[in-house]
Amino acid sequence: MKTRSLLAASIALAFMSQSHAASPLPRSTPEAEGISSRAVLDFVAAADQNINTLHSVMVLRHGKVIAEAWWKPEAADKPHVLWSLSKSFNSTAVGLAIQDGKLSLDDKVLKFFPDDAPAEIPDNLKAMTVRDLLTMTCGHETEAKQVGGGPSVKAFLAQPVPFKPGTHFLYNTMGSYTLSAIVTKVTGQTSLDYLKPRLFEPLGIGNPVWDASPEGNSLGGYGLHLCTEDIAKFGQLYLQKGQWNGKQLVSQDWIAQATTKQVPNDQEGHAKIGDDWKLGYGYQFWQCQHHAFRGDGKDGQFCVVMPEQDVVVAITADTGNMQGELNCIWDKLLPAFKDAALPEDLAAQAKLKEAVAKLEAHPDKK
Repeated sequence: MKTRSLLAASIALAFMSQSHAASPLPRSTPEAEGISSRAVLDFVAAADQNINTLHSVMVLRHGKVIAEAWWKPEAADKPHVLWSLSKSFNSTAVGLAIQDGKLSLDDKVLKFFPDDAPAEIPDNLKAMTVRDLLTMTCGHETEAKQVGGGPSVKAFLAQPVPFKPGTHFLYNTMGSYTLSAIVTKVTGQTSLDYLKPRLFEPLGIGNPVWDASPEGNSLGGYGLHLCTEDIAKFGQLYLQKGQWNGKQLVSQDWIAQATTKQVPNDQEGHAKIGDDWKLGYGYQFWQCQHHAFRGDGKDGQFCVVMPEQDVVVAITADTGNMQGELNCIWDKLLPAFKDAALPEDLAAQAKLKEAVAKLEAHPDKK
């Protein structure tokens, strides 16, 4: 029995890449964490067949990596642009600044930018708060345009605010950028630098890169580059309600608020993407089916957290079929998770190893 267990572990390690991280997540086999390797193989096969174009997938159960795959030429140590998945990290910077007493959810946005305010300040702009930026309900009918080669707080504040803040959901990357500028104002550091000792370093995320605006702020709503395992660690931190290695990095109260429905979003344009884009929005986190939540970004970047199953799924991609990515999780993985460990299946683990080794990106596949 001992020899069999060691063989299972060796096979699992064989199909899993060596982690690039200084503090890699623990590895396990699917069966040891309550899901069959055959189910994981079905998930990988369905994703490869139906999604154009996947770059990577990592699945965590009970805090351990049970499956990971990269579609060549992508690799474990290759950072990937997160697009709007960056927003969830930026939101965390705001939460930490609140935790540090630097600002509050009810602070007025104009408080931080008196010199950037328009000459005539409408009442709705005066009423706009940090909370409204976090929930994408700042009151705009259309998003402000970038000027001068990047986002601008002045341009954001100059945009008409026809709706009372807090009442109208509009996906608003310029609002996310303004949150990043607020972090810089109250901490004296960019969101990237502020998060390094408070989030990235404790999680063992080395060399995070976050593009900056001409104004010198992290872009906030996009522009963060991380590896797949870094995304998975971030999801695991939120699954663990802000705790990491026995330390409370992010307050449990913030985690709860950020990842629960704060506002409805079923009437906004993103709802046409699929069912998982109209279930409500938190603080730069989306609500999912099956009581899950996620951060996501353009072209299929995902950090999906499934508290009831104790699961995190990280995905990078270059696809227009984002609902299809989530459907693979709901259809293939979700029903397969069991409460107890399963007998090791060496044959299925070997097939999974073989399938993962053959994966190649197919951008021209229809």
